[in-house]
Amino acid sequence: MKTTISQLQKHIGETVTIGAWLHNKRSSGKIAFLQLRDGTGFVQGVVLKNDVPEELWSQAKGLTQETSLWVTGTVQEDNRSKLGVELLITDLEVIHESVDYPITPKEHGTEFLMDHRHLWLRSKRQHAIMKIRNEIIHAIYEFFYENGFVKVDPPILTGSSAEGTTTLFHTKYFDEDAYLSQSGQLYMEAAAMALGKVFSFGPTFRAEKSKTRRHLIEFWMIEPEMAFVEHEESLEIQEQFVSHVVQSVLKRCQIELEVLGRDISKLENVKAPFPRITYDQAIEMLKEKGFDDIEWGEDFGAPHETAIAESFDKPVFITHYPKDIKAFYMKPDPTREDVVLCADLIAPEGYGEIIGGSQRIDDLNLMEKRYEEHGLTADAYNWYLDLRKYGSVPHSGFGLGLERTVAWISGVEHVRETIPFPRLLNRLYP
Repeated sequence: MKTTISQLQKHIGETVTIGAWLHNKRSSGKIAFLQLRDGTGFVQGVVLKNDVPEELWSQAKGLTQETSLWVTGTVQEDNRSKLGVELLITDLEVIHESVDYPITPKEHGTEFLMDHRHLWLRSKRQHAIMKIRNEIIHAIYEFFYENGFVKVDPPILTGSSAEGTTTLFHTKYFDEDAYLSQSGQLYMEAAAMALGKVFSFGPTFRAEKSKTRRHLIEFWMIEPEMAFVEHEESLEIQEQFVSHVVQSVLKRCQIELEVLGRDISKLENVKAPFPRITYDQAIEMLKEKGFDDIEWGEDFGAPHETAIAESFDKPVFITHYPKDIKAFYMKPDPTREDVVLCADLIAPEGYGEIIGGSQRIDDLNLMEKRYEEHGLTADAYNWYLDLRKYGSVPHSGFGLGLERTVAWISGVEHVRETIPFPRLLNRLYP
Protein backbone atom coordinates (compact mmCIF):
# COMPACT_ATOMS: atom_id res chain seq x y z
CA MET A 1 0.00 0.00 0.00
CA LYS A 2 1.39 3.38 -1.02
CA THR A 3 1.01 6.17 1.56
CA THR A 4 2.76 9.22 3.04
CA ILE A 5 4.66 9.81 6.25
CA SER A 6 1.89 11.98 7.69
CA GLN A 7 -0.54 9.06 7.31
CA LEU A 8 1.64 6.34 8.83
CA GLN A 9 -0.15 6.37 12.18
CA LYS A 10 -3.23 5.04 10.41
CA HIS A 11 -1.30 1.95 9.23
CA ILE A 12 0.34 0.55 12.38
CA GLY A 13 1.15 -3.11 11.84
CA GLU A 14 0.75 -2.86 8.06
CA THR A 15 3.32 -3.03 5.27
CA VAL A 16 3.43 0.22 3.28
CA THR A 17 5.50 1.93 0.59
CA ILE A 18 6.47 5.60 0.66
CA GLY A 19 8.41 7.83 -1.68
CA ALA A 20 11.04 9.67 0.35
CA TRP A 21 14.40 11.39 0.49
CA LEU A 22 17.19 10.41 2.86
CA HIS A 23 17.49 13.33 5.25
CA ASN A 24 20.24 11.82 7.39
CA LYS A 25 21.47 8.43 8.59
CA ARG A 26 23.45 6.75 11.34
CA SER A 27 24.28 3.16 12.20
CA SER A 28 24.88 1.25 15.38
CA GLY A 29 26.41 -2.17 14.87
CA LYS A 30 23.81 -4.26 13.08
CA ILE A 31 21.16 -1.52 12.89
CA ALA A 32 20.97 1.34 10.36
CA PHE A 33 18.75 4.31 11.17
CA LEU A 34 17.54 6.25 8.13
CA GLN A 35 15.91 9.64 8.71
CA LEU A 36 13.38 9.91 5.88
CA ARG A 37 11.30 12.83 4.67
CA ASP A 38 8.61 13.05 2.00
CA GLY A 39 7.31 16.62 2.27
CA THR A 40 4.48 15.66 4.61
CA GLY A 41 6.80 14.90 7.51
CA PHE A 42 9.85 13.09 8.85
CA VAL A 43 10.09 9.49 10.08
CA GLN A 44 12.83 7.13 11.18
CA GLY A 45 13.36 4.05 9.07
CA VAL A 46 15.15 1.10 10.67
CA VAL A 47 17.12 -1.55 8.78
CA LEU A 48 18.09 -4.67 10.78
CA LYS A 49 21.11 -6.45 9.27
CA ASN A 50 20.00 -9.90 10.36
CA ASP A 51 16.51 -9.50 8.90
CA VAL A 52 17.33 -8.32 5.36
CA PRO A 53 19.42 -9.62 2.46
CA GLU A 54 23.11 -8.62 2.52
CA GLU A 55 22.60 -6.59 -0.66
CA LEU A 56 19.87 -4.48 0.98
CA TRP A 57 22.01 -3.95 4.08
CA SER A 58 24.95 -2.75 1.98
CA GLN A 59 22.66 -0.50 -0.04
CA ALA A 60 21.23 1.07 3.11
CA LYS A 61 24.70 1.65 4.58
CA GLY A 62 25.85 3.33 1.37
CA LEU A 63 22.97 5.75 0.86
CA THR A 64 23.93 9.41 0.52
CA GLN A 65 22.14 12.48 1.87
CA GLU A 66 19.08 13.55 -0.18
CA THR A 67 19.04 10.43 -2.34
CA SER A 68 15.45 9.78 -3.42
CA LEU A 69 13.95 6.38 -2.66
CA TRP A 70 11.01 4.05 -2.69
CA VAL A 71 10.91 2.59 0.80
CA THR A 72 8.82 -0.41 1.84
CA GLY A 73 8.41 -1.51 5.43
CA THR A 74 6.18 -2.31 8.39
CA VAL A 75 4.79 0.56 10.47
CA GLN A 76 5.58 0.16 14.16
CA GLU A 77 4.59 2.20 17.20
CA ASP A 78 7.42 4.26 18.68
CA ASN A 79 6.59 6.53 21.59
CA ARG A 80 9.99 8.25 21.36
CA SER A 81 9.10 9.64 17.94
CA LYS A 82 7.18 12.92 17.56
CA LEU A 83 5.14 11.09 14.92
CA GLY A 84 4.52 8.11 17.22
CA VAL A 85 5.75 5.55 14.71
CA GLU A 86 8.83 4.25 12.92
CA LEU A 87 9.23 2.17 9.77
CA LEU A 88 10.89 -1.25 9.89
CA ILE A 89 12.35 -1.36 6.38
CA THR A 90 12.12 -4.52 4.29
CA ASP A 91 12.96 -3.11 0.84
CA LEU A 92 14.65 -0.08 -0.74
CA GLU A 93 14.74 1.16 -4.32
CA VAL A 94 16.93 4.13 -5.27
CA ILE A 95 15.18 6.54 -7.59
CA HIS A 96 18.05 9.01 -7.93
CA GLU A 97 21.37 9.08 -6.11
CA SER A 98 22.34 12.45 -4.64
CA VAL A 99 26.09 13.12 -4.79
CA ASP A 100 27.92 15.77 -2.73
CA TYR A 101 24.80 17.45 -1.36
CA PRO A 102 26.05 20.92 -0.35
CA ILE A 103 24.12 21.40 2.91
CA THR A 104 25.60 18.86 5.30
CA PRO A 105 24.62 18.32 8.95
CA LYS A 106 27.46 20.66 10.03
CA GLU A 107 26.91 24.38 10.73
CA HIS A 108 26.68 26.72 7.72
CA GLY A 109 26.69 30.51 7.57
CA THR A 110 23.52 32.45 6.80
CA GLU A 111 24.77 33.73 3.44
CA PHE A 112 25.65 30.19 2.33
CA LEU A 113 22.23 28.93 3.36
CA MET A 114 20.50 31.84 1.61
CA ASP A 115 22.48 31.14 -1.57
CA HIS A 116 21.18 27.57 -1.35
CA ARG A 117 17.66 28.50 -0.27
CA HIS A 118 16.21 26.15 -2.89
CA LEU A 119 17.84 23.27 -0.94
CA TRP A 120 17.72 24.75 2.57
CA LEU A 121 13.93 24.49 2.41
CA ARG A 122 14.35 20.71 2.80
CA SER A 123 15.69 21.00 6.37
CA LYS A 124 13.54 20.12 9.39
CA ARG A 125 13.48 23.67 10.68
CA GLN A 126 12.53 25.23 7.35
CA HIS A 127 9.96 22.50 6.73
CA ALA A 128 8.36 23.30 10.10
CA ILE A 129 8.24 27.04 9.37
CA MET A 130 6.66 26.49 5.96
CA LYS A 131 4.06 24.14 7.43
CA ILE A 132 3.17 26.77 10.04
CA ARG A 133 2.98 29.41 7.31
CA ASN A 134 0.61 27.13 5.41
CA GLU A 135 -1.60 26.65 8.46
CA ILE A 136 -1.71 30.40 9.06
CA ILE A 137 -2.86 30.90 5.47
CA HIS A 138 -5.49 28.17 5.90
CA ALA A 139 -6.74 29.77 9.13
CA ILE A 140 -6.91 33.21 7.50
CA TYR A 141 -9.17 31.97 4.71
CA GLU A 142 -11.19 29.97 7.21
CA PHE A 143 -11.84 33.02 9.41
CA PHE A 144 -12.89 35.32 6.59
CA TYR A 145 -15.08 32.82 4.77
CA GLU A 146 -16.79 31.81 8.02
CA ASN A 147 -17.49 35.49 8.75
CA GLY A 148 -19.03 36.44 5.42
CA PHE A 149 -16.08 38.11 3.68
CA VAL A 150 -15.55 37.91 -0.08
CA LYS A 151 -12.03 37.57 -1.51
CA VAL A 152 -11.16 40.25 -4.05
CA ASP A 153 -7.84 40.51 -5.90
CA PRO A 154 -6.56 44.08 -6.33
CA PRO A 155 -4.07 44.87 -9.12
CA ILE A 156 -0.33 44.50 -8.60
CA LEU A 157 0.47 47.16 -11.21
CA THR A 158 -0.93 50.53 -10.17
CA GLY A 159 -0.76 54.12 -11.37
CA SER A 160 -0.26 55.63 -7.91
CA SER A 161 0.81 55.01 -4.34
CA ALA A 162 -1.71 53.84 -1.75
CA GLU A 163 -0.01 55.77 1.02
CA GLY A 164 1.55 58.67 -0.84
CA THR A 165 5.10 57.49 -0.17
CA THR A 166 8.11 57.30 -2.45
CA THR A 167 9.18 53.77 -1.52
CA LEU A 168 7.78 52.35 -4.76
CA PHE A 169 9.19 50.18 -7.53
CA HIS A 170 8.76 52.10 -10.77
CA THR A 171 8.19 50.50 -14.15
CA LYS A 172 6.81 51.53 -17.54
CA TYR A 173 3.30 50.47 -18.46
CA PHE A 174 3.62 50.91 -22.21
CA ASP A 175 3.68 54.75 -22.45
CA GLU A 176 2.67 55.41 -18.84
CA ASP A 177 4.43 55.27 -15.49
CA ALA A 178 3.37 52.44 -13.22
CA TYR A 179 4.37 51.03 -9.86
CA LEU A 180 4.36 47.67 -8.14
CA SER A 181 1.66 47.74 -5.48
CA GLN A 182 2.64 48.55 -1.90
CA SER A 183 -0.96 47.96 -0.76
CA GLY A 184 -4.26 46.93 -2.27
CA GLN A 185 -6.21 48.98 0.26
CA LEU A 186 -7.65 51.72 -1.93
CA TYR A 187 -9.01 49.15 -4.37
CA MET A 188 -10.36 47.09 -1.50
CA GLU A 189 -12.33 50.11 -0.32
CA ALA A 190 -13.99 50.21 -3.75
CA ALA A 191 -14.70 46.48 -3.47
CA ALA A 192 -16.24 46.94 0.00
CA MET A 193 -18.70 49.46 -1.44
CA ALA A 194 -19.81 46.73 -3.85
CA LEU A 195 -19.61 43.60 -1.69
CA GLY A 196 -19.79 44.77 1.93
CA LYS A 197 -16.98 42.83 3.62
CA VAL A 198 -13.99 41.89 1.51
CA PHE A 199 -10.38 40.80 1.89
CA SER A 200 -7.36 40.49 -0.35
CA PHE A 201 -4.37 38.20 0.00
CA GLY A 202 -1.46 38.97 -2.25
CA PRO A 203 2.11 40.17 -2.74
CA THR A 204 3.14 43.74 -1.99
CA PHE A 205 6.40 45.54 -2.63
CA ARG A 206 8.29 48.22 -0.68
CA ALA A 207 11.45 49.74 -2.08
CA GLU A 208 12.82 50.50 1.38
CA LYS A 209 16.58 50.07 1.74
CA SER A 210 16.15 48.37 5.07
CA LYS A 211 18.19 45.49 6.47
CA THR A 212 16.31 44.90 9.73
CA ARG A 213 15.07 41.47 10.79
CA ARG A 214 11.47 42.66 10.31
CA HIS A 215 11.68 43.85 6.69
CA LEU A 216 11.35 42.23 3.28
CA ILE A 217 11.23 43.88 -0.14
CA GLU A 218 8.46 41.54 -1.34
CA PHE A 219 5.97 40.23 1.18
CA TRP A 220 2.37 39.08 1.45
CA MET A 221 -0.43 41.16 2.91
CA ILE A 222 -3.95 40.32 4.03
CA GLU A 223 -6.12 43.42 3.68
CA PRO A 224 -9.78 43.32 4.75
CA GLU A 225 -12.14 46.28 4.21
CA MET A 226 -15.58 46.51 5.77
CA ALA A 227 -18.48 48.79 4.87
CA PHE A 228 -20.66 50.06 7.74
CA VAL A 229 -17.94 49.17 10.27
CA GLU A 230 -16.44 51.81 12.55
CA HIS A 231 -13.20 51.90 14.52
CA GLU A 232 -14.22 50.01 17.67
CA GLU A 233 -15.92 47.19 15.78
CA SER A 234 -12.89 46.88 13.53
CA LEU A 235 -10.63 46.36 16.57
CA GLU A 236 -12.91 43.58 17.81
CA ILE A 237 -12.74 41.86 14.42
CA GLN A 238 -8.94 42.17 14.38
CA GLU A 239 -8.48 40.56 17.79
CA GLN A 240 -10.90 37.74 16.95
CA PHE A 241 -9.04 37.20 13.68
CA VAL A 242 -5.57 37.01 15.25
CA SER A 243 -6.86 34.79 18.08
CA HIS A 244 -8.35 32.39 15.54
CA VAL A 245 -5.09 32.16 13.57
CA VAL A 246 -2.92 31.53 16.64
CA GLN A 247 -5.25 28.93 18.12
CA SER A 248 -5.45 27.12 14.76
CA VAL A 249 -1.67 26.80 14.64
CA LEU A 250 -1.60 25.53 18.23
CA LYS A 251 -4.20 22.91 17.32
CA ARG A 252 -2.80 21.72 14.00
CA CYS A 253 0.97 22.32 14.12
CA GLN A 254 2.05 20.75 17.41
CA ILE A 255 4.91 18.77 15.86
CA GLU A 256 6.22 21.79 13.94
CA LEU A 257 6.14 24.07 17.00
CA GLU A 258 8.05 21.41 18.95
CA VAL A 259 10.67 21.11 16.19
CA LEU A 260 11.22 24.87 16.46
CA GLY A 261 11.37 24.75 20.25
CA ARG A 262 8.56 27.29 20.48
CA ASP A 263 7.30 28.17 23.96
CA ILE A 264 3.62 27.52 23.31
CA SER A 265 2.53 28.87 26.71
CA LYS A 266 3.07 32.34 25.27
CA LEU A 267 0.80 31.52 22.35
CA GLU A 268 -1.89 29.91 24.48
CA ASN A 269 -2.46 33.34 26.05
CA VAL A 270 -3.38 34.87 22.69
CA LYS A 271 -7.15 35.03 22.98
CA ALA A 272 -9.43 38.03 22.55
CA PRO A 273 -9.87 40.58 23.99
CA PHE A 274 -6.48 42.31 23.66
CA PRO A 275 -5.32 45.24 25.79
CA ARG A 276 -5.55 48.73 24.29
CA ILE A 277 -3.57 51.87 25.01
CA THR A 278 -3.63 55.22 23.26
CA TYR A 279 -0.61 56.80 21.61
CA ASP A 280 -0.60 59.34 24.46
CA GLN A 281 -0.42 56.54 27.03
CA ALA A 282 2.31 54.81 25.01
CA ILE A 283 4.43 57.99 25.10
CA GLU A 284 4.03 58.17 28.88
CA MET A 285 4.90 54.48 29.23
CA LEU A 286 8.06 54.90 27.13
CA LYS A 287 9.23 57.87 29.18
CA GLU A 288 8.74 55.83 32.36
CA LYS A 289 10.87 53.09 30.79
CA GLY A 290 13.73 55.52 30.15
CA PHE A 291 13.04 56.64 26.57
CA ASP A 292 13.49 60.32 27.47
CA ASP A 293 14.16 61.41 23.88
CA ILE A 294 10.76 60.32 22.48
CA GLU A 295 8.45 63.28 21.89
CA TRP A 296 4.75 63.48 21.12
CA GLY A 297 4.28 63.46 17.36
CA GLU A 298 7.12 61.03 16.61
CA ASP A 299 6.51 57.58 15.22
CA PHE A 300 7.64 54.50 17.13
CA GLY A 301 10.61 52.41 16.09
CA ALA A 302 11.35 48.77 16.87
CA PRO A 303 12.87 49.46 20.33
CA HIS A 304 9.80 51.48 21.33
CA GLU A 305 7.36 48.80 20.18
CA THR A 306 9.35 46.10 21.98
CA ALA A 307 9.41 48.10 25.22
CA ILE A 308 5.64 48.65 25.08
CA ALA A 309 4.96 44.98 24.30
CA GLU A 310 7.00 43.88 27.33
CA SER A 311 4.26 45.20 29.61
CA PHE A 312 1.68 42.78 28.17
CA ASP A 313 1.36 39.03 27.70
CA LYS A 314 -0.88 39.40 24.64
CA PRO A 315 -0.72 41.52 21.52
CA VAL A 316 -1.54 45.15 22.38
CA PHE A 317 -3.36 47.80 20.34
CA ILE A 318 -1.85 51.29 20.25
CA THR A 319 -4.65 53.60 19.11
CA HIS A 320 -5.18 57.25 18.16
CA TYR A 321 -1.84 58.17 16.60
CA PRO A 322 -1.15 61.80 15.60
CA LYS A 323 -2.70 62.68 12.26
CA ASP A 324 0.58 63.99 10.85
CA ILE A 325 2.42 60.64 11.04
CA LYS A 326 -0.36 58.53 9.53
CA ALA A 327 -1.76 58.05 6.02
CA PHE A 328 -3.95 60.67 4.38
CA TYR A 329 -7.09 58.50 4.32
CA MET A 330 -7.44 57.96 8.09
CA LYS A 331 -10.46 59.54 9.77
CA PRO A 332 -9.80 62.11 12.52
CA ASP A 333 -11.20 61.44 15.97
CA PRO A 334 -14.45 63.48 16.14
CA THR A 335 -13.47 64.72 19.62
CA ARG A 336 -9.89 65.57 18.76
CA GLU A 337 -8.67 66.75 15.35
CA ASP A 338 -4.96 66.09 15.96
CA VAL A 339 -5.32 62.28 16.20
CA VAL A 340 -6.92 59.69 13.93
CA LEU A 341 -9.12 56.64 14.49
CA CYS A 342 -6.41 54.07 13.89
CA ALA A 343 -4.55 51.28 15.66
CA ASP A 344 -1.36 49.30 15.29
CA LEU A 345 -1.37 45.81 16.79
CA ILE A 346 2.00 45.07 18.41
CA ALA A 347 2.95 41.42 18.86
CA PRO A 348 4.62 40.23 22.07
CA GLU A 349 8.25 39.11 22.40
CA GLY A 350 9.73 41.90 20.28
CA TYR A 351 8.08 41.03 16.95
CA GLY A 352 6.66 44.51 16.47
CA GLU A 353 3.68 45.67 14.46
CA ILE A 354 1.75 42.90 12.73
CA ILE A 355 -1.42 44.87 11.90
CA GLY A 356 -2.05 48.47 10.94
CA GLY A 357 -5.62 49.63 10.52
CA SER A 358 -7.99 52.56 10.71
CA GLN A 359 -11.43 53.92 10.05
CA ARG A 360 -11.28 55.62 6.66
CA ILE A 361 -12.40 59.15 5.85
CA ASP A 362 -15.89 58.95 4.34
CA ASP A 363 -16.53 62.69 3.91
CA LEU A 364 -15.84 64.06 0.41
CA ASN A 365 -14.87 67.57 1.51
CA LEU A 366 -12.41 66.34 4.10
CA MET A 367 -10.84 63.89 1.63
CA GLU A 368 -10.40 66.69 -0.92
CA LYS A 369 -8.68 68.73 1.77
CA ARG A 370 -6.34 65.81 2.47
CA TYR A 371 -5.50 65.61 -1.25
CA GLU A 372 -4.37 69.24 -1.10
CA GLU A 373 -2.36 68.77 2.10
CA HIS A 374 -0.54 65.71 0.75
CA GLY A 375 -0.05 66.98 -2.81
CA LEU A 376 -1.98 64.11 -4.37
CA THR A 377 -2.86 64.57 -8.03
CA ALA A 378 -6.55 64.39 -8.76
CA ASP A 379 -5.90 62.58 -12.05
CA ALA A 380 -4.42 59.56 -10.31
CA TYR A 381 -6.93 59.48 -7.47
CA ASN A 382 -10.21 60.66 -9.03
CA TRP A 383 -11.73 57.18 -8.80
CA TYR A 384 -10.97 57.08 -5.06
CA LEU A 385 -12.86 60.36 -4.57
CA ASP A 386 -15.84 58.80 -6.36
CA LEU A 387 -16.24 56.42 -3.43
CA ARG A 388 -17.08 59.46 -1.30
CA LYS A 389 -19.37 61.00 -3.93
CA TYR A 390 -21.74 58.12 -4.55
CA GLY A 391 -23.27 56.59 -1.44
CA SER A 392 -20.42 57.06 1.02
CA VAL A 393 -20.66 55.12 4.29
CA PRO A 394 -18.52 54.67 7.42
CA HIS A 395 -15.96 51.99 6.69
CA SER A 396 -12.79 50.53 8.18
CA GLY A 397 -10.02 48.16 7.29
CA PHE A 398 -6.62 46.85 8.22
CA GLY A 399 -3.60 45.05 6.85
CA LEU A 400 -1.77 42.09 8.37
CA GLY A 401 1.76 41.24 7.24
CA LEU A 402 1.98 37.49 6.73
CA GLU A 403 5.72 37.06 7.20
CA ARG A 404 5.90 39.01 10.47
CA THR A 405 2.98 36.96 11.74
CA VAL A 406 4.72 33.71 10.77
CA ALA A 407 7.89 34.90 12.50
CA TRP A 408 6.04 35.72 15.71
CA ILE A 409 3.97 32.52 15.90
CA SER A 410 6.95 30.35 14.93
CA GLY A 411 9.37 32.16 17.25
CA VAL A 412 11.74 32.75 14.32
CA GLU A 413 14.11 35.69 14.74
CA HIS A 414 14.31 36.93 11.12
CA VAL A 415 11.54 37.19 8.51
CA ARG A 416 13.88 35.88 5.81
CA GLU A 417 13.06 32.34 7.02
CA THR A 418 9.28 32.87 6.87
CA ILE A 419 8.87 33.09 3.08
CA PRO A 420 10.04 30.39 0.64
CA PHE A 421 12.28 32.65 -1.45
CA PRO A 422 12.94 35.96 0.34
CA ARG A 423 13.62 39.17 -1.53
CA LEU A 424 15.97 41.27 0.57
CA LEU A 425 18.16 44.28 -0.03
CA ASN A 426 20.97 42.92 -2.26
CA ARG A 427 19.33 39.49 -2.63
CA LEU A 428 17.44 38.45 -5.75
CA TYR A 429 18.85 34.88 -5.94
CA PRO A 430 17.69 32.18 -6.01
